[in-house]
Amino acid sequence: MFKFLKKWLPARDEIVKPRQISKQAIAMLRREYDGVPLDESTVLPDPVSQFSAWFEEVLQKVNQDPNAVILSVADKNGRPSSRTVLLKGFDENGFIFYTNYQSRKGRVVEENPYASLTFFWAGLMRQVHVEGKVEKTDVKTSDEYFQSRPLSSKLGAWASDQSRPIPNRLELEVRLKEAEKKFEGEIIPRPPHWGGYRVIPERVEFWQGRLNRLHDRICYTKNGDNWQITRLMP
Repeated sequence: MFKFLKKWLPARDEIVKPRQISKQAIAMLRREYDGVPLDESTVLPDPVSQFSAWFEEVLQKVNQDPNAVILSVADKNGRPSSRTVLLKGFDENGFIFYTNYQSRKGRVVEENPYASLTFFWAGLMRQVHVEGKVEKTDVKTSDEYFQSRPLSSKLGAWASDQSRPIPNRLELEVRLKEAEKKFEGEIIPRPPHWGGYRVIPERVEFWQGRLNRLHDRICYTKNGDNWQITRLMP
């Protein structure tokens, strides 16, 4: 195994050391934002409709991972953690992503079923921040999405105990081969530990970058069955 790895690892004198970046250089990183105005008098009456309007534009103008979103959760002690997931659906009931229920995020959601989602589309100078309660999607929804996934993704869901320690890459590949053998020629069922979560929005903020850092921030807050729309200072 060492000989195999040695073939692909660079020689010691070929390893490029990271260059030192000064604190001043980082501090000077900036750009001006000059996005299209966002006004509380012209936004749509509910945040899902407004999100849909923006997302239509995102799909036309963002080429890579337009549905990537930062998911943030906090455990029962209030310690936060974040990671990038992919949005796989949304409607008036909420925003859906899929994962292993036994992963770190899944275990944290079981302790504290609240989360935030942050979409950032740099090219459009736009951000959407969603906060709300988290619930599992129903079995039918999870089953249907799982069967729409590529074969390799289905097998990967069975092979990986997501977030659990593993000694090396080889063991993961062995587990994948075992899954391939187990389900060869069969319809691969959804693992019972894998499925969807829905973030039910209670607060949604739309951010549009504007000149002089005087950005537009429009916030929707759930008030009974209605949405209250408020402009926030940048």
